[in-house]
Amino acid sequence: MTALAAPKSTGQSRLECFALYVLLQGVPFYSGVALMMMLINASEFTDQRYGAASFIAMASTFHALLTPWLGPKFPHFFRHYHEPRFADPSLSFSEKVSGWLAQPKTALQLLTNLLILSVLGVGVASIH
Repeated sequence: MTALAAPKSTGQSRLECFALYVLLQGVPFYSGVALMMMLINASEFTDQRYGAASFIAMASTFHALLTPWLGPKFPHFFRHYHEPRFADPSLSFSEKVSGWLAQPKTALQLLTNLLILSVLGVGVASIH
């Protein structure tokens, strides 16, 4: 006997899309930006408690809200950031992630983020 999966609601699909953009694209990129700002000793981050964390949270949220909306309208400008698979309501959460990870450009993007965050982390740790 085959079981039919219940269709996913629009709200749940949007929440999954938002979470994927925040966690997989926004946080790594804006963490690198925050580390760069700390490395150059920007007063916005070094003088305020939780300044970097609030910047990463706000910028990642803004990124996740705008990218699914602007990506289809301006595909040339958002070709590296917009992922149509994230908004596909017919896919499960794990299918969206595994499909995104299977792309060759994703491996390059993740490796680049890893290297940049590692170098910046070493730089910030050696200064403070």
